[in-house]
Amino acid sequence: MHFLDERPAYDLTYNDVFMAPSRSSVSSRLDVDLTSTDGLATPTPLVAANMTAVSGRRMAETMARRGGLAIFPQDIPADVVAASIRKVKDASPVFDTAVTVSPDTTVGETLSLIAKRAHGVAVVIDADRRVLGLVTPNDATGADRFAQAKDVMTTDVTRVPAETTPASVFELLSEQHQKVAVAVAPEGRLVGVMTPKGALRSAIYAPALDHEGRLRAGVAVGINGDVPAKVRAALEGRADVIVMDTAHGHQEKMISALGLAREVRDAFASETGRTILLVAGNVVTAGGVNDLIDAGADILKVGVGPGAMCTTRMQTGVGRPQFSAVLECAEAAGQRGKSTWADGGVRHPRDVALALAAGAGSVMIGSWFAGTHESTGEQLVDAQGRSYKESFGMASARAVRQRTREQSAFERARAAMFEEGISSSRMYLDPRRPGVEDLIDWITSGVRSSCTYAGARSLSEFAERAVIGVQSGSGYEEGRPLDRSW
Repeated sequence: MHFLDERPAYDLTYNDVFMAPSRSSVSSRLDVDLTSTDGLATPTPLVAANMTAVSGRRMAETMARRGGLAIFPQDIPADVVAASIRKVKDASPVFDTAVTVSPDTTVGETLSLIAKRAHGVAVVIDADRRVLGLVTPNDATGADRFAQAKDVMTTDVTRVPAETTPASVFELLSEQHQKVAVAVAPEGRLVGVMTPKGALRSAIYAPALDHEGRLRAGVAVGINGDVPAKVRAALEGRADVIVMDTAHGHQEKMISALGLAREVRDAFASETGRTILLVAGNVVTAGGVNDLIDAGADILKVGVGPGAMCTTRMQTGVGRPQFSAVLECAEAAGQRGKSTWADGGVRHPRDVALALAAGAGSVMIGSWFAGTHESTGEQLVDAQGRSYKESFGMASARAVRQRTREQSAFERARAAMFEEGISSSRMYLDPRRPGVEDLIDWITSGVRSSCTYAGARSLSEFAERAVIGVQSGSGYEEGRPLDRSW
């Protein structure tokens, strides 16, 4: 990447910059390879943040199925994380995981569960997981909420063998004018579901798979307490990447914890033959990058204060404009053969493209993904009938209470006084893009197009060829679309 004019002497946010088009021979977005350059080589360079309101099992499955990654938060007990990862690993890498109910599940409960997935149906199964029927919101229209699923389900189900290709599923659904196909194993047990749009996505995205061909997921580990035990538990729980996580990554405690984590990771690699990469952060300077690489980090998480739920900059004055932070840290990491994740501050597809142009290996997204079907929160409705989910910062009083749940009441109360994040925020589901897959489509479409403008067929070429200019606030506003006439 280079600047259109001289590199400014001041730091820049994503809003402060734009990308100028270059001569290009890339004629199609689909000619662009979006494989991440962070050493993990995920097919899609997106990571769902390790926020309690964002990343759980549903998010991890969906992100990995579409080539990305999700990181389980450090606040979740190790046994719960391990159980969730087992379910992720057992999920189909091709067919979506279905919402399932028993025949006697109430209609009210069934409808509440349907909202947890984007495909809009619940599959009614028996005790042996054989498919009995489907329930959609339309099926339940007018039904008593205490009626049972078997009373409203349709038995007109399009069943396909688990080995059916997505193209064949698409053609079958088109022929039968059905909205969803149910994949079953030879003995009739449920494998998953697929919609026409899911079939198309399977042709565009390659899943992020581990060495056994199963979906990948990561785990965040805090730097306090028994770090070796926590890292060992995450590794034994089949985590594919470990994120050593704290808001201020450039501190002695992180350096010490990272050294301990590296020792455990290396011992695990010797025992199993599997090398798991260590992510550490957060940092915003070359000095922080180099110190954490010396301590054992493979990937550096970059960002202090740009996140939507973070109040650090307003409370402390500490942080750095994110584009410049990513640019400096990516350059420093690259000189050492390492990479970075740009963590926070992305609100539009352009921001993701600019972070990758600055050299980030992947981009981590938090609050933007909180307002989706797949995030962990319950779907709520405001007075105007708009659906939303609650989000909160990982340094907020709400998160701190969860993180310190095993401490004394006094210690917990004292810790909660030092919050640096929003404890409750409404993240509304976009009616046009209510699922995380919808957002991935939108983001990757923008990034692919950015690469074609730069004449880049891969993200490594994109980071080399991108030409960045600096703009005024009015320049940024000029590029914003209008949804109504002026």
